Amino acid sequence: MQSSNLHSFTPKPFSHHQNPNFSPFISSKILINPSRILPKKTTKTPPFRAPKPKPKPKTRLNPAHHDLNPIQKLAASLLDTIETSLIAPMEKAHKLPETVDPTVQLSGNFAPVPEFPVQSGLEVTGQIPECLRGVYLRNGANPLFAPSGGHHLFDGDGMIHAVKLEAGNRASYSCRYTRTNRLNQEAKLGRSVFPKPIGELHGHSGLARLALYLARAGIGLIDTSKGSGVANAGLVYFNGRLLAMSEDDLPYQVKINGDGDLETIGRFDFDDQICCPMIAHPKLDPVTGELHALSYDVVKKPYLKYFRFDTCGKMTREMGIKLDQPTMIHDFAITKNHVVVPDHQVVFKLSEMIRGGSPVIHDPNKSARFGILPKTEVSGSGIQWVDVANCFCFHLWNAWEENSSNGEKIVVVIGSCMNPPDSIFNENRAEPIRSELTEIRLNMVTRESSQRVILPGVNLEAGQVNRELLGQKTRYVYLAIAEPWPRCSGIAKVDLETGDVSRHVYGTGRFGGEPYYVAEKKRIKNNNNNNYNDNDNNNNDDIDNGYLVGFVRNEIEEKSELVIVKASNMKEVASVKLPSRVPYGFHGTFVSDQDLLEQV
Repeated sequence: MQSSNLHSFTPKPFSHHQNPNFSPFISSKILINPSRILPKKTTKTPPFRAPKPKPKPKTRLNPAHHDLNPIQKLAASLLDTIETSLIAPMEKAHKLPETVDPTVQLSGNFAPVPEFPVQSGLEVTGQIPECLRGVYLRNGANPLFAPSGGHHLFDGDGMIHAVKLEAGNRASYSCRYTRTNRLNQEAKLGRSVFPKPIGELHGHSGLARLALYLARAGIGLIDTSKGSGVANAGLVYFNGRLLAMSEDDLPYQVKINGDGDLETIGRFDFDDQICCPMIAHPKLDPVTGELHALSYDVVKKPYLKYFRFDTCGKMTREMGIKLDQPTMIHDFAITKNHVVVPDHQVVFKLSEMIRGGSPVIHDPNKSARFGILPKTEVSGSGIQWVDVANCFCFHLWNAWEENSSNGEKIVVVIGSCMNPPDSIFNENRAEPIRSELTEIRLNMVTRESSQRVILPGVNLEAGQVNRELLGQKTRYVYLAIAEPWPRCSGIAKVDLETGDVSRHVYGTGRFGGEPYYVAEKKRIKNNNNNNYNDNDNNNNDDIDNGYLVGFVRNEIEEKSELVIVKASNMKEVASVKLPSRVPYGFHGTFVSDQDLLEQV
């Protein structure tokens, strides 16, 4: 059993192995919470520490059951014995696929780090642009406890890394766990008790883990009524709140304090308006200020729900969308008049666990399609479906409406199409992962579709367009070059009109993640008609005048930094040297100084 102190997380030694068929990101050095002496500094948020467990018999896990009555303690000890004597040996009897093997998923700079209190006065090279006054934040998976069984990259506890950028070329850094219900309970118990949805819940051992979880909840050892999500994927700032999200739970509100430190306020249900999980990629309409969101359910109908909230956070729309089976929907898109919903071929089939497999599978017999839901729709029956052959987009970067040469209405979707479709969930050695930037055109009159790979042969994942233009026709998209997969060696700016590609390559031994685009000047909205003034950064000559921000790790020198790149010429203009290692993560956002003042 590992210590529950976040600053001394030391997992079991990994028996690292090499596989010639796997991408070369696997490192022989496993960096798990490298030690660092921190300067003495008073912070508003103390380092997150869990109580150390009492000594325990070798045959049991941590007996931290002091709040239970005698019958509960007996039942808890029995469940511990079942886990160590039956379930753990069952898991170890089978070789883990690389997609859920901790020696792969947590190797090198994918390994977790401890929390880091605010450190200011960081070294800055170059000049931080004036439009970057605020805080850049990026979410990621950072497991508190070393995995005892399977572990997928998506399973880790949510940790946010934050860099505050101020006038005078000043910068500070901190990182904090998002204190989810799951994290708080496991920290108190001193071990992992909630099952890992992807790493553990597959096959017969997954069913056993699920039964163990339900039994522990049944005797009162854990409380599942307040959610079990990890809040490790998306970040959105809406209506004065920074929300950390993953599709297995409600969002969690995180406050950015004055010195740039982070404080978890708690699970956020939009003031008692929703009671179900929300996917990690809600869409904030830059014209109306409304927030659009989806929620999927893997057990009961409706398998998919759509929500819309006005600028004050009041729910103005809730409806079920009819699906024949539960589908993995990680992202979606909006246009001026529609919500674009992918219903593709990666689905949930819990019956696969009975047959010993993963419940997340590629179903080639299912028709991939997009649903076009009018924003005026109130019942969900008005959604129009258009089939798209052999399509799976994990992320959609933008969508807009056009008219064809003969006047037919076309919805254009820009996304990264992944093959094999379930390759990030299930091991596939037959062919390498491909995630290619693709234009998909949906004809709303003929219900026909077409696909065009914009940049063949290059893996482009994690990125965005200028969010000031979300839902409108955009010329540029900024994406991470995910090579060698899954590390990202640079940024590609793709001109969707000409097909030209400009690259910013980090250099030998340097890798990053999602580039976040910050516009140099925000467009001014005309509140009378919910449109933007034409003379305010609203033409193709100006929409590229922004900056790309993201974390970069030098794996040779073992240093991390925040890199700022001018989008128009893809040249680095500034970097901030960071005092702690920043693991590769998921998605980020930028909260301006003005937004910081308006936090709830």
